[in-house]
Amino acid sequence: MTIFITVLVLLALFFCVVIYHDTHNFVIRSYTIETDKIKKNFRFCLLSDLHEQSFDKDGSNESLIETIDTIRPDAIVVAGDLLTAHHNSKKQSAEVPIRLLSALASKYPIYMANGNHEYKMMTRPEQFGDFYDSYERQLSDIGLSVLHNESTFLEDYNINITGLELEYTYFRKIRKYPLSQSHLKELINTPDESRFNLLIAHNPQYFDEYAEWGADLSVSGHVHGGIVKLPLIGGVISPAYQLFPKYDGGMFDIGGKKMVLSRGLGTHTIKVRVFNPGELDVIDLKVK
Repeated sequence: MTIFITVLVLLALFFCVVIYHDTHNFVIRSYTIETDKIKKNFRFCLLSDLHEQSFDKDGSNESLIETIDTIRPDAIVVAGDLLTAHHNSKKQSAEVPIRLLSALASKYPIYMANGNHEYKMMTRPEQFGDFYDSYERQLSDIGLSVLHNESTFLEDYNINITGLELEYTYFRKIRKYPLSQSHLKELINTPDESRFNLLIAHNPQYFDEYAEWGADLSVSGHVHGGIVKLPLIGGVISPAYQLFPKYDGGMFDIGGKKMVLSRGLGTHTIKVRVFNPGELDVIDLKVK
């Protein structure tokens, strides 16, 4: 019995160390995609699911910024949930993401779309007051804007970047709500196939639909890598309470259409990541 208790205590200590490490550190994962649709090479860093996390005690995220500077990207793409929609409104703060974005915006163009947490705050003023409006004003003050089902065209690269903002229905728990092509096209129109279409779409569950719509590359987050990552199996659970989600992190392909799913940088509600540290993604689009 004493040996059994000792083993349990050691295991508990081991997992405490792993959780602390994985919630306070990040790794870099790199992906390369070749395409004949772009005019010249384009490198960008993908940020997702920061959830107000800072990797520095002063809240500056200087270590994250310095890492991005060493990568020397052409742009930053943000796939949502830099904020957390806290149940306790007194916890709401945009200080960490605004500090991060302010520092990055002085060096790089930033293209961003909302996740479900920002969307929740934006559409429920009775619960969150004017917090989201204040957040967008701060973004505007530093020269940024959110792509609310809007697109921007990078002519020098022939890249069209679209930010998809799905209604909260498409983030419901347990069962996946159907997303039709007609609804997608109501939200973000039909893509120009002569351009490389980069879609920022927070929820990776709909990769099949994004590919059918015409996204050459979808970038997503939301799943946090499945919280706990098991060897040979992958992520254990998604925010929709789906066990062993099909899309947990990495790059996926459907008929030549790609999705890079970030495992995200932070956590919310239950501050746990196991064998699954925060992740900064670097994506190189190269002329084929």
